[in-house]
Amino acid sequence: MRFNKIINDPVYGFITLDDELLIKIISHHYYQRLRRISQMAMAQLVYPGAVHSRLHHSLGAYHLMRSALQELINKGVEITAEEQQAAKISILLHDIGHGPFSHALEHVLAENLHHEELSLLLMKELNKEFDGKLQMALDIFTNQYPKKFLHQLISGQLDVDRMDYLTRDSFFTGVNEGVIGYDRILKMLTVHDGELMIEEKGIYSIEKFLVARRLMYWQVYLHKTVLSAEQMLQKIIKRAKFIGASCQEPLNKIIQQNSSVISLEEFCNIDDFDVMMAIKNWCKHEDAVLSFLCNGIIHRKLLKIKYSNTPFSDSDISTCKKRVMSKLTISEEDTNWLVYTGEATSSTYNIENEHIKILFKNGNVKDITEVDNALINENMRGTVKKHYICYPE
Repeated sequence: MRFNKIINDPVYGFITLDDELLIKIISHHYYQRLRRISQMAMAQLVYPGAVHSRLHHSLGAYHLMRSALQELINKGVEITAEEQQAAKISILLHDIGHGPFSHALEHVLAENLHHEELSLLLMKELNKEFDGKLQMALDIFTNQYPKKFLHQLISGQLDVDRMDYLTRDSFFTGVNEGVIGYDRILKMLTVHDGELMIEEKGIYSIEKFLVARRLMYWQVYLHKTVLSAEQMLQKIIKRAKFIGASCQEPLNKIIQQNSSVISLEEFCNIDDFDVMMAIKNWCKHEDAVLSFLCNGIIHRKLLKIKYSNTPFSDSDISTCKKRVMSKLTISEEDTNWLVYTGEATSSTYNIENEHIKILFKNGNVKDITEVDNALINENMRGTVKKHYICYPE
């Protein structure tokens, strides 16, 4: 009897799982932990509906991968059953290494360690548990597998990861500017010379995809209030480490010592709830800076933030710090934790990372920036930078 399971997803409807190995992986506690890792960190403080988890995103990306593979097979691209299974496993596990609050606390809890490195470590552990059945998935994930287009579907300028998070984040925030035609993009996928490309008919859908990504970054991901909240979250963890504030295990081990002393299993026992519980407890901490920041997150009393196209002057920063020192009666050293500057950057199309190639009917191949009347031109493929300053009201 053929194995079949469906999951009801608010974005795509029914997601089909027809592989017992996939079900076993999804049922593993490493994967189930993603239920307790928020996809969009502190964005819910601006967009109340943005409470979806990394598990939601993982399943959505799997669904798009399943559709993409079927479209390519229908066009005559040779993909074996084993390769299909491996690609699905790889996309299911691509974000398994995310820590609490996803990108917001990356390099803060597990210092100098990217979530993709942790994902790889966890995939290797799972491969041992499942007797080597994930080896091809590992090869695809690390771009070691000969069919490079399978890796491009997982990590690239036009991967199913980005297609899902734009679609899903737009849905849960209610920001229509992020809506993309993911179904048409999937229909236009093709493979040429071993590379993933888009058929000529899909040019406008790709341009819309890139513009939607640009708008979502500045309207949602780098919204100034979201940025303020996530900066405060980072400052809380850094301050807690600085003063050695205590909390529950295993988070306490990271705060009191460092991330290098905890095991992979201990890391997987830390999620958003551990961090939020610590923040709630630290609201009454004797350290004025830590308690101020924690109360700000819990009661949504966030630091004010201003964007500027040019760096803030030393005199502006100094004036702001003096005002805060006087108002909160804290030292100049402590004021640096509450008044600080930084840069927010985003690029619509990163030409140094990977190109989106368009396959024309006559067999010619062009980059999306080189097509006639290209919307994604020199002006839009550069990096946009904004300077910001955060400070208490």
